[in-house]
Amino acid sequence: MLETFKYANSVNISELINAKERLESKTNTCSYFGPHLTLDLSQCNYRKLSDLDFVSNLLNILPKMIGMTKITQPYVFNYSGKVSEDKGITGMVLIAESHISVHTFQEKCYAFVDLFSCKPFDYDFATNFLVKAFESKKYEKNVVKRGNYFPR
Repeated sequence: MLETFKYANSVNISELINAKERLESKTNTCSYFGPHLTLDLSQCNYRKLSDLDFVSNLLNILPKMIGMTKITQPYVFNYSGKVSEDKGITGMVLIAESHISVHTFQEKCYAFVDLFSCKPFDYDFATNFLVKAFESKKYEKNVVKRGNYFPR
């Protein structure tokens, strides 16, 4: 059994080892095709949800931050739905491992983010980054392990 040593910043060695193992497990080969992270972000920053450059820049830097390979520049555009308050921004970037997409609803202070990859990634890091980026005060995170029967 591991002894617990406290550091000045109150992080114990067990927590550090668990975090390291969690990160390593996400970068090793998995038994399924890949993780699919979906985020429903509510109570977000209105200005960021309506800022085309902000969403484009976010989609431009996120792939590298999570160890993915961007194969296109982000494609981002303003959208106005049939219902006037459904306007927002839709954007996506193709990555060699699959895709990342964002749909914002500025009048409702809401965003949907989709990140699917055939390569494991740290979805906790991605979640924290996106929640902070959009300044979401409330969110729902789902991770689906897709392709359990994908032939290997």
